[in-house]
Amino acid sequence: MKRFSILCVLVSLITFSTQTTKVAHAQQTGESPHENLNFPELNDFQRPEVETYTTDNGITFYLVEDTELPLINVNARIRTGGVLVPNEKAGLASITGTVMRSGGTETYPADSLNALLENRAASIETGISFTNGTASMNVLKEDFENLIPVFVDVLTNPAFPDEKIELAKTQTKSSISRRNDNIQQIGTREFQRLIYGPDTRYGRNTEYETVNNISREDLVNFHDEHFTAENMMVGVVGDFDSEEMKEKLEETFGQLPAGDETTLEFPEVDYEPQSSINFINKPDVNQSFVMLGHIGGLRDNPDYAKVQVMNQVLSGGFSGRLLQIVRSEMGLAYSVYGRYGMNSFYPGVFYAGVQTKSSTTAEAIDAIIEQIERLQNEPITEKELQDTKDQILNSAVFEYDSYEEVLSQQMSYAYRGLPSNAFEQYIEDVKETTIEDVQSVAQEYLDPGNLQILVVGNKDEIGDQLEKYGKVNEIDISIPEPGSGEQEVVKGDAEKGQQLLNQMADAVISPDTELNTLTVSGQVQQQGQTMQTTMTVDYPDAIEQTIQAPMGKVQLSYKGGSGTMTAGGQERSLPPQMANSLKSTLNKSFVSIALNAGEVNPQFLGTEEVGGTTYNKLNVTVDDSNVAILLNQETNYPDIIRYKQFNPQMGSEVTVENRHSDWNTVDGVAYPYTQVTIINGNESGKATYESHEVNK
Repeated sequence: MKRFSILCVLVSLITFSTQTTKVAHAQQTGESPHENLNFPELNDFQRPEVETYTTDNGITFYLVEDTELPLINVNARIRTGGVLVPNEKAGLASITGTVMRSGGTETYPADSLNALLENRAASIETGISFTNGTASMNVLKEDFENLIPVFVDVLTNPAFPDEKIELAKTQTKSSISRRNDNIQQIGTREFQRLIYGPDTRYGRNTEYETVNNISREDLVNFHDEHFTAENMMVGVVGDFDSEEMKEKLEETFGQLPAGDETTLEFPEVDYEPQSSINFINKPDVNQSFVMLGHIGGLRDNPDYAKVQVMNQVLSGGFSGRLLQIVRSEMGLAYSVYGRYGMNSFYPGVFYAGVQTKSSTTAEAIDAIIEQIERLQNEPITEKELQDTKDQILNSAVFEYDSYEEVLSQQMSYAYRGLPSNAFEQYIEDVKETTIEDVQSVAQEYLDPGNLQILVVGNKDEIGDQLEKYGKVNEIDISIPEPGSGEQEVVKGDAEKGQQLLNQMADAVISPDTELNTLTVSGQVQQQGQTMQTTMTVDYPDAIEQTIQAPMGKVQLSYKGGSGTMTAGGQERSLPPQMANSLKSTLNKSFVSIALNAGEVNPQFLGTEEVGGTTYNKLNVTVDDSNVAILLNQETNYPDIIRYKQFNPQMGSEVTVENRHSDWNTVDGVAYPYTQVTIINGNESGKATYESHEVNK
């Protein structure tokens, strides 16, 4: 082995030296150096034959032998999808696909399944997208016979344990809570809703409420209805003998019930051509993300190849006109791109997108529209056509760069109802596309007079640039909270309630003290960690907080509805829901309530005993929410404050209880140096303060 390695090195050095000599000679003679380099011919990729057959119960199998490595890959495609889920349960398909794998089966519970696969360096994955379901297994050849029954069990007999369902729902809700963090994700999502309609299955959002509507029974029924033999196609590629593989597949899959074939019903897209200008304000950014376009087409359109050539001329990466002109020549874009989408099951979307400085938003929009119109008004050049064809044809080799890709492509075509030679036909149609064809499809399929424009950016920085396109429609992207209806009206003794609240206010802030700013310093304990903290509240709505966390200093700043968080020298904006939650928590603090004692509608509700102590109980209304205050009968301090608050990560309301003790008074303001926070009955954090300062 060592002699072989040395020999390889010597051969490489000799080859390099020879090529270097040729380059030097070419430079001396004025020849182009690359013309003298000799490269070995690439090995031809032999496209394998895919053997197909269908079992009596309706499963179609696709087999490709590949003996290069002792591996076997199994991929199943199931006729199902999120399109079959009603709007009120949006998210059901995705959660079903997740828990099929994460929850294991009755025979192989989740932990046992994970250990089994890990010990054999194998993997099994499942998922359900908008248009199909998938399941895959990658396994060593020697383990295939033992693990293929496990794969079938996961595919057909998921256990759907409650705890895994709740975990998947919580993860989905956490994703919902972060969906407005990224400007590009916002723009892409809302543009699709603009084109298809927000209440359609193509434009709907998964919301907290729709996730809460999903039950275990829903998952079981959705799986049982669609994961049947009649809806399955299974591809197998790897190191096996076809005849032996057929016997094994018949043994494991042949006994599955045929079931009923699912009809994938894709609602008709009701799209009316129109021009519009739409805006989403994101005040924490200094650039604009723009998408503009209209409805696209279908994959079975005879002009598919011509449209893709046109699309490549317009937005084909570095050689496309959008990038060459809008970014390189005009310097208007950080990124610019586009696509004429042509889907198999429902119309795609034509769009162009650009990210630009706030000050050049309109200029970038105009530049893109100009290039769309130019495609209609001017023939492209012969060089553009040839370069575009070369790009498409040269990249085509990567469509079949592995046996797995060949198998996947053929299964995809069969699933979408396309002929098995669809790709080859596309390549031939690209070759035959002419300059006249490109201009013709641009005139037929592009509609620059009816573009829907969406801008996500900073309203203050963009100014009135968008008004030139018409009346600006501002889109609200706030995330609906589940069950956010009217708060229950609490009735009690209003007169005594006001009397007791005034006594609380005087106990917390002495009548001769005008409180503007409060600074507290101490320690917070959370998740087993103790961290130093200093917080300054500038009433009514500004907070500055510094936390010495294990990973370094974290600074939080909030004022007037928005804020930032700085950690590791990196500053980022607070997500809107986090900022709103922070503001809500501030408003419900005992200091804010004391400062607004005349505006919170206090109601005396009698007494309540907690831990052997009897308290006077008040209810006040803050931000349209009920807040219970338990007043110490001797000191009038608010020892306990209790309220419900929406938790974005959990996607539901939680009961928050703050317990205050160890009160200290400085400059007329009393503050509890020990504070314990309890959420849904469980202690979630504790703060121990050492000092507080007033108006400093």
